[in-house]
Amino acid sequence: MQWILPPAHPERIALLARKLGISQVLANLLLRRGYHVPDAALAFLNPNLADLADPLLMGGMRGAVNRLEQALRNQESVLIFGDYDVDGVTSTTLLAHFLRQFGLNPRFIVPRRMGEGYGLSVESLERAIAMQKPDLVIAVDCGTASVQEVRWLKDRGISAIIIDHHSPPDELPADCELVNPHVLDPEDVPWKDLCSVGLVFKFCHAVVKVLRQKGDPLAERMDLRQYLDLVALGTVADLVRLTGENRILVRSGLKALRACRRPGICALMDVAGLSLGDPLDAGDIGFKLGPRINASGRLDDATLPIELLLSEDWQSCREKAQILDQHNGERQEIERHITLEAEKLVQSRHEEDLGLVLYAPHWHTGVVGIVASRLTRQFHRPALVLGAEE
Repeated sequence: MQWILPPAHPERIALLARKLGISQVLANLLLRRGYHVPDAALAFLNPNLADLADPLLMGGMRGAVNRLEQALRNQESVLIFGDYDVDGVTSTTLLAHFLRQFGLNPRFIVPRRMGEGYGLSVESLERAIAMQKPDLVIAVDCGTASVQEVRWLKDRGISAIIIDHHSPPDELPADCELVNPHVLDPEDVPWKDLCSVGLVFKFCHAVVKVLRQKGDPLAERMDLRQYLDLVALGTVADLVRLTGENRILVRSGLKALRACRRPGICALMDVAGLSLGDPLDAGDIGFKLGPRINASGRLDDATLPIELLLSEDWQSCREKAQILDQHNGERQEIERHITLEAEKLVQSRHEEDLGLVLYAPHWHTGVVGIVASRLTRQFHRPALVLGAEE
């Protein structure tokens, strides 16, 4: 690989270095990243929670807040519908904990990857509603494309709020409250690249802000910084750009993770070989904490890590973290076997192919995406890896 860098501008480098009081090496790096204005460069170097934009400026936010305020006022039954990756797990955990503090007892459900697929599905909703019919479903990290499913809910008298960051389809679900920056906001807003846990954080911020304006005592006491550890986990693991509001949230969230006030995260750090109080960076989330949360959804049921992150009992957290660690070991072993088989296929049959499309019926569909990324890096070609599921 050959890196082609834009030409350096010594005068600009010297000027930025002098204005910010930084080295010319750092000034050069900032310029190459597009930070030509000193104020923008300074904000990049020193992200601050005070610089987060008003959440009520987001498209669709006021409607979503109004619907949740109604649910809080009437103590309605709420079901949180999540996803099985780290972003979905942390989004579900954050929202469930937040609603509990306001007196609701929300249930949560995550689709079973092997049987129900991704996102809102009638199968998953039927499973959830069979236990108890909710008044309101809040879908996090999914739902933007769920036209039929939202209609299915409406036909049964169930309202829906969707908080999602995925690209919109041609048709959007109707008769629901939707918060998705890729649908409702201009390109230049600072929250454009937030993943779902960041959007859920903004949603909770908006709810607290509205309730404080109305003199709600619970909202007055609410400290949303308690959720920054979850926001950092989900944001880094989801591989979104660490600029704008993502950068602000992750920087503060890493500090919260180091403090480790959540028993479930402490237990997860312990099994991942991270010592409490040690400095943590994005790599620790991406390669140690995130994979252990993800492994359960890939191989089993993603409700386990949500229960872990919501639990206040250390012994229970320890047991759940050990199970997640075992799942991660199993995932790594399955992934290794598939990768070795795929490499042999490439070397024996596809050496000259410009792109790789590989398939074996016994390959686990929960890990083929990881294998594809490994093959892309190894052979420098696009790779599509398929397994069989029914």
